[in-house]
Amino acid sequence: MYNTIKIETDARGVATLWLARSEKHNALSQEMMQELTDAAARLGQDPAVRVVVLAAEGASFCAGGDLAWMKSQMQVDAETRRDGARVLAGMLSALNLLPKPLIGKVQGNAFGGGVGMMSVCDIAIASRDAKFGLTEVKLGLIPATIGPYVLARMGEDKARRVYFSGRIFGAEEAVGLNLAARAVPLADLDQAVEDEVAPFLLGAPGAIAAAKAQCRALGPRIDQAVIEDSIDRLVAAWEGSEAPEGIGAFFDKRKPIWQA
Repeated sequence: MYNTIKIETDARGVATLWLARSEKHNALSQEMMQELTDAAARLGQDPAVRVVVLAAEGASFCAGGDLAWMKSQMQVDAETRRDGARVLAGMLSALNLLPKPLIGKVQGNAFGGGVGMMSVCDIAIASRDAKFGLTEVKLGLIPATIGPYVLARMGEDKARRVYFSGRIFGAEEAVGLNLAARAVPLADLDQAVEDEVAPFLLGAPGAIAAAKAQCRALGPRIDQAVIEDSIDRLVAAWEGSEAPEGIGAFFDKRKPIWQA
C-alpha cells in the first residue's frame, strides 16, 4: 500500500508506524508526507488500534525535509510552493490530532522536520546517543510549519535556545528542552517505549481520546489560522534569496555566502 512507510499492528492493538526511507535517513519527501497523512487518518479511525508508536528504520529517525524536494520548490510557481508547504503542514496536523496515544521512538539523528515529528508525539523517548537540531537556518530557511508544534512542546523560552541557531544538541539537552521525555541507552530503547505503551492499554480508549483532545484544546492555539501563517512563512523563505543560495551550496558541496 505504501512506498515510504510501513505499519505493523500487534495483537494488543499497538501499531508501529515505521518511517521506511532508511537509505535517505528517512528524510521527508512529498510522497512520505502524503503517506503519513493517510496513515494517521487510517490509524485514527481503526477501532482495533489503541496506541501508535512512531519509529524509523535504519540509523536515523528523520533527517528533516528531503533536500531534493526542497530544491524542486525553488523551480515552481508560488501556488505550487504553497501546495507543497500545505502537504507538510497537513501531515503534522494529522499526527498532532491523532485520537490515539502517539509515542515517538527516536534513534540516531532527528533534524528539522524530525524535531517537528517528535513534537507532535505525546511522548518521545530518545536513545542517549541521538543528535537533534533545527538546522533550517543553515539552508536559508526557517522551521516554519513545524514551528507551532515545536513551540507548543518546548515553550518559547526554551525554544529560543535552539530554534534559530541551527546548532546540534544531544539527548540530555533534548530532555531539558522538553523535546524528549527520557533518554536511554540504545539497547534499552525498545523496553523504554514499551514501558510508555503499557499504561495506555489499561485505560478506556474513548476516554483516552477525549482526554487527549481536551489537552490539545487547552494547550497553545494551533488552529487553521496558525497553520496558514506557518505556510506563509515557509513560502516566503522559499521565495527569498537565501534559500536558493543555502540549498545550492549544499548540493555544490560548498559553504553558503554567509559562512564565507
